[in-house]
Parts: sequence; structure tokens; C-alpha cells
Amino acid sequence: MSELVYLALGPAPVDYMDGWDLQRRIHARRVADEVPDSCLLLEHQPVYTAGKRTAASDRPFGAPGAPVIDVDRGGKITWHGPGQLTGYPIIRLREPVDVVAYVRALEEAMIRTCAEFGVTAVRVAGRSGAWVEGQPDRKVGAIGARVARGVTMHGLALNCDCDLSWYDRIVPCGIRDAEVTTLSAEAGRRITVADAAEIMERHLADALGYRTRRHVCDPDVLAGNPVPVPVARVS
Repeated sequence: MSELVYLALGPAPVDYMDGWDLQRRIHARRVADEVPDSCLLLEHQPVYTAGKRTAASDRPFGAPGAPVIDVDRGGKITWHGPGQLTGYPIIRLREPVDVVAYVRALEEAMIRTCAEFGVTAVRVAGRSGAWVEGQPDRKVGAIGARVARGVTMHGLALNCDCDLSWYDRIVPCGIRDAEVTTLSAEAGRRITVADAAEIMERHLADALGYRTRRHVCDPDVLAGNPVPVPVARVS
């Protein structure tokens, strides 16, 4: 693999459904070999996303304060929102497809990114993501991926300086015996999404095996022009 193309959607948080639609459009074009391997980097407006293994007891209790959206990735429920760097690699996996190796590469990118800020993150046996060890362990980066027709969707989320009170309303990733943290909390200083994004770009491309990376600014370069929805006319 030679090059990974990044589409950074800027500092304004993106509505989850808009981001998901963009993912699907790029995914369809990647399956058809119309675009190269790509990755979206963004922040979302506050949202809870429930993967296929989410139990009823994991879901928000009381007023969630944000939409709860059932999605087609693996894993359980999590939160996305401002202060969290979310990455959606849309890449064709090499044959034979090894989903575990792909997840390990996403973990490695987050672990290396944390290290650049002086935060030691590790893998925890039996649990995906990037963790800070302690009593209890604290999750700083989450993974929820999907592979369809050999091409990935969804991806990773690294907590930079987000409001952790959002996690109080759910059982994050279905894990009851651990906590959630941020890079800022662990480093003892504020680390923003903008601070982490460029470093994540470098480590993610390297962990996935790309030699070079470049950027595009226009989503339609990768996603194509959206298909207009016919409007019923009443005479």
C-alpha cells in the first residue's frame, strides 16, 4: 500500500448522520475502486451510537441529552462528541482479510499518539482499544469497526479533552469494571483534537502500512456528488 488520503472536515463538529452518509458514499466508491484508500478525521456533535452487541442495560438511563443511533458496526454503545478525535478509515484490506490485525493497527496508532503526549497507553487482554493501566484501568481510545465487501468502515475514537460526564449515562462499550479517561486528564494539561490530529494522521498511516499520505479538502472528491432525491409534485 502506497498512500492514504485524509479528508479532514474542519473544526466544526459534524452531525453523526451526515458523517455516516459520507462514509457510506466513500465506501461504495472504494468498493468499486473509484477512489483510493481514505480516512475521515472529525469531531461529532454529541451522539450515542449503539453497535450490534449493545444490551438494553447498556443504553442511556434517564434523558440521554443526545440522540441514540443504532449503527451497523461491531461492539456495543459508546459516545462521540466535541473534544474527541474520531477517525473513519475506508480502506481495502489485503487478502486474506485479517480483521484482528486491522484492529491491532488502529490500537497501535492510538497508543503511539498517546505516547507523543507523555501518556503511556497499552492494550488490555480481551478488550479492544487503548488503555491507561491503573485501579481501575481507564479507556482513552475506543474501536468499533465494520468490514463490508473487503472495505472497512467506522473506526476509532481518541478522547482528547471531551466532557466525560456524557459517559455517566451509559455503560461504555458494555464494560462495567473500568473507567473512561482523556489525554488531557492523563497528561495533566489540555490536549485538543487539533493537537492530536496531525500526530494521529502520521501514526495511523504508518501502522496501516502506508508509505505516504496526502489531504483533500472537498468531500465530493472522494464521495462524489450526492444523488438528488426526487420530489413528488402535486398538480
